[in-house]
Amino acid sequence: MISIRRARPADAPAIGEIHAQVWRSSYAGILPEAYLAALSPARLAGFYQRAILDRREGHAVFVAVAGGAEAPSSGPVAGSGVVGFASGGRARRPGIAEGEVETLYLLEDWRERGAGRRLMRAMGAHLRVVGCRSAMLWVLRDNPSRWFYSHLGGREAAREGIRVGGQAVEQSAFVWDPIEALLAATAPAREG
Repeated sequence: MISIRRARPADAPAIGEIHAQVWRSSYAGILPEAYLAALSPARLAGFYQRAILDRREGHAVFVAVAGGAEAPSSGPVAGSGVVGFASGGRARRPGIAEGEVETLYLLEDWRERGAGRRLMRAMGAHLRVVGCRSAMLWVLRDNPSRWFYSHLGGREAAREGIRVGGQAVEQSAFVWDPIEALLAATAPAREG
Protein backbone atom coordinates (compact mmCIF):
# COMPACT_ATOMS: atom_id res chain seq x y z
CA MET A 1 0.00 0.00 0.00
CA ILE A 2 1.27 3.46 -0.89
CA SER A 3 0.38 6.51 1.18
CA ILE A 4 1.00 10.19 0.43
CA ARG A 5 2.04 12.59 3.17
CA ARG A 6 3.84 15.89 3.70
CA ALA A 7 7.62 15.35 3.71
CA ARG A 8 9.60 15.58 6.96
CA PRO A 9 13.24 16.67 7.29
CA ALA A 10 14.21 13.02 7.96
CA ASP A 11 12.95 12.15 4.45
CA ALA A 12 15.57 14.35 2.78
CA PRO A 13 18.25 11.63 2.32
CA ALA A 14 15.76 9.30 0.58
CA ILE A 15 14.47 12.18 -1.55
CA GLY A 16 18.02 13.11 -2.60
CA GLU A 17 18.74 9.50 -3.56
CA ILE A 18 15.49 9.21 -5.52
CA HIS A 19 16.23 12.44 -7.40
CA ALA A 20 19.68 11.16 -8.44
CA GLN A 21 18.39 7.68 -9.40
CA VAL A 22 15.48 9.03 -11.44
CA TRP A 23 17.65 11.53 -13.33
CA ARG A 24 20.23 8.82 -14.11
CA SER A 25 17.59 6.47 -15.50
CA SER A 26 15.29 9.00 -17.19
CA TYR A 27 17.94 11.21 -18.76
CA ALA A 28 20.52 8.62 -19.84
CA GLY A 29 21.34 9.45 -23.46
CA ILE A 30 19.63 12.85 -23.11
CA LEU A 31 21.96 14.64 -20.68
CA PRO A 32 25.76 14.22 -20.48
CA GLU A 33 26.81 10.99 -18.80
CA ALA A 34 29.45 12.75 -16.68
CA TYR A 35 26.86 15.22 -15.39
CA LEU A 36 24.47 12.43 -14.39
CA ALA A 37 27.26 10.41 -12.76
CA ALA A 38 28.29 13.45 -10.71
CA LEU A 39 24.83 13.99 -9.18
CA SER A 40 25.33 13.91 -5.42
CA PRO A 41 22.49 12.38 -3.39
CA ALA A 42 23.96 14.01 -0.25
CA ARG A 43 24.02 17.49 -1.84
CA LEU A 44 20.50 16.96 -3.20
CA ALA A 45 19.37 15.83 0.28
CA GLY A 46 20.64 19.13 1.70
CA PHE A 47 18.70 21.05 -0.94
CA TYR A 48 15.51 19.09 -0.22
CA GLN A 49 15.89 19.41 3.54
CA ARG A 50 15.87 23.20 3.11
CA ALA A 51 12.90 22.90 0.69
CA ILE A 52 10.93 20.82 3.20
CA LEU A 53 11.40 23.51 5.86
CA ASP A 54 10.74 26.45 3.50
CA ARG A 55 7.06 27.37 3.47
CA ARG A 56 7.53 30.69 1.63
CA GLU A 57 5.52 31.19 -1.55
CA GLY A 58 3.27 28.29 -0.56
CA HIS A 59 6.09 25.78 -1.03
CA ALA A 60 5.50 22.14 -0.03
CA VAL A 61 7.08 18.72 -0.53
CA PHE A 62 5.04 15.51 -0.47
CA VAL A 63 6.32 11.92 -0.40
CA ALA A 64 4.88 8.60 -1.56
CA VAL A 65 5.59 5.97 1.09
CA ALA A 66 5.27 2.22 0.58
CA GLY A 67 4.23 0.35 3.67
CA GLY A 68 4.40 -3.20 4.92
CA ALA A 69 5.76 -5.89 2.63
CA GLU A 70 5.90 -3.40 -0.27
CA ALA A 71 8.45 -1.11 1.40
CA PRO A 72 11.94 -1.20 -0.15
CA SER A 73 13.96 -3.81 1.77
CA SER A 74 17.29 -3.06 0.13
CA GLY A 75 19.06 -0.23 -1.63
CA PRO A 76 19.69 3.37 -0.64
CA VAL A 77 16.10 4.16 0.34
CA ALA A 78 15.59 0.94 2.33
CA GLY A 79 13.87 1.45 5.65
CA SER A 80 12.49 4.88 4.78
CA GLY A 81 9.67 3.49 2.66
CA VAL A 82 9.87 6.64 0.50
CA VAL A 83 9.50 5.66 -3.16
CA GLY A 84 8.75 9.05 -4.72
CA PHE A 85 8.12 12.72 -4.09
CA ALA A 86 6.71 15.94 -5.51
CA SER A 87 7.42 19.56 -4.68
CA GLY A 88 6.05 22.93 -5.67
CA GLY A 89 4.45 26.19 -4.68
CA ARG A 90 3.47 29.45 -6.30
CA ALA A 91 4.95 29.70 -9.80
CA ARG A 92 8.59 30.76 -9.83
CA ARG A 93 7.88 33.17 -12.68
CA PRO A 94 4.66 34.85 -13.76
CA GLY A 95 2.72 34.46 -16.96
CA ILE A 96 2.00 30.76 -17.46
CA ALA A 97 0.12 29.70 -14.31
CA GLU A 98 -0.21 30.72 -10.69
CA GLY A 99 1.08 27.47 -9.14
CA GLU A 100 3.94 25.22 -10.17
CA VAL A 101 4.75 21.56 -9.63
CA GLU A 102 8.54 21.82 -9.55
CA THR A 103 9.38 18.11 -9.23
CA LEU A 104 7.66 14.75 -9.51
CA TYR A 105 9.97 11.75 -9.24
CA LEU A 106 9.20 8.08 -8.60
CA LEU A 107 11.59 5.15 -8.41
CA GLU A 108 11.28 3.10 -11.59
CA ASP A 109 9.82 0.02 -9.84
CA TRP A 110 7.00 2.16 -8.43
CA ARG A 111 5.75 3.74 -11.63
CA GLU A 112 2.34 2.90 -13.07
CA ARG A 113 0.92 2.03 -9.65
CA GLY A 114 -1.00 5.26 -9.10
CA ALA A 115 1.57 6.99 -6.88
CA GLY A 116 2.41 9.64 -9.49
CA ARG A 117 -1.25 10.49 -9.94
CA ARG A 118 -1.70 10.72 -6.16
CA LEU A 119 1.36 12.95 -5.76
CA MET A 120 0.01 15.24 -8.50
CA ARG A 121 -3.34 15.34 -6.70
CA ALA A 122 -1.65 16.25 -3.40
CA MET A 123 0.26 19.06 -5.11
CA GLY A 124 -2.84 20.29 -6.96
CA ALA A 125 -4.89 20.32 -3.75
CA HIS A 126 -2.09 22.12 -1.91
CA LEU A 127 -1.73 24.74 -4.65
CA ARG A 128 -5.47 25.38 -4.58
CA VAL A 129 -5.37 25.80 -0.78
CA VAL A 130 -2.60 28.44 -1.07
CA GLY A 131 -4.74 30.36 -3.56
CA CYS A 132 -3.52 29.18 -6.98
CA ARG A 133 -6.26 28.99 -9.60
CA SER A 134 -4.03 27.28 -12.21
CA ALA A 135 -1.04 24.94 -12.16
CA MET A 136 1.87 24.15 -14.44
CA LEU A 137 5.10 22.21 -14.63
CA TRP A 138 8.16 22.14 -16.87
CA VAL A 139 9.32 18.84 -18.37
CA LEU A 140 12.22 18.16 -20.73
CA ARG A 141 10.85 17.46 -24.22
CA ASP A 142 12.83 14.21 -24.42
CA ASN A 143 11.72 12.96 -20.99
CA PRO A 144 10.17 9.52 -21.65
CA SER A 145 7.54 10.15 -18.95
CA ARG A 146 6.12 13.37 -20.41
CA TRP A 147 3.11 11.45 -21.76
CA PHE A 148 1.93 11.20 -18.14
CA TYR A 149 1.16 14.93 -17.99
CA SER A 150 -0.81 14.84 -21.25
CA HIS A 151 -2.70 11.82 -19.94
CA LEU A 152 -3.69 13.90 -16.89
CA GLY A 153 -5.09 16.60 -19.16
CA GLY A 154 -2.12 18.95 -19.08
CA ARG A 155 -2.04 21.25 -22.09
CA GLU A 156 1.33 22.17 -23.57
CA ALA A 157 1.41 25.96 -23.27
CA ALA A 158 5.04 26.99 -23.80
CA ARG A 159 8.43 25.76 -24.93
CA GLU A 160 11.89 27.09 -24.25
CA GLY A 161 15.51 26.13 -24.55
CA ILE A 162 17.61 25.77 -21.41
CA ARG A 163 21.04 24.39 -20.51
CA VAL A 164 21.39 21.39 -18.19
CA GLY A 165 24.80 19.95 -17.46
CA GLY A 166 26.27 22.24 -20.12
CA GLN A 167 23.99 20.84 -22.82
CA ALA A 168 21.20 22.68 -24.64
CA VAL A 169 17.82 20.98 -24.22
CA GLU A 170 14.22 21.99 -24.81
CA GLN A 171 11.53 21.94 -22.16
CA SER A 172 7.77 22.25 -22.36
CA ALA A 173 5.32 23.75 -19.88
CA PHE A 174 2.15 21.77 -19.24
CA VAL A 175 -0.77 23.74 -17.78
CA TRP A 176 -4.00 22.93 -15.96
CA ASP A 177 -6.26 25.98 -16.08
CA PRO A 178 -8.38 26.00 -14.04
CA ILE A 179 -6.61 23.96 -11.38
CA GLU A 180 -9.81 21.96 -10.93
CA ALA A 181 -8.93 20.22 -14.22
CA LEU A 182 -5.88 18.69 -12.50
CA LEU A 183 -7.91 17.72 -9.45
CA ALA A 184 -10.58 16.07 -11.63
CA ALA A 185 -7.95 14.17 -13.66
CA THR A 186 -6.31 12.83 -10.50
CA ALA A 187 -9.49 12.02 -8.56
CA PRO A 188 -9.66 8.49 -7.17
CA ALA A 189 -11.52 6.07 -9.42
CA ARG A 190 -15.02 5.34 -8.28
CA GLU A 191 -15.95 1.73 -7.72
CA GLY A 192 -19.20 0.19 -8.82
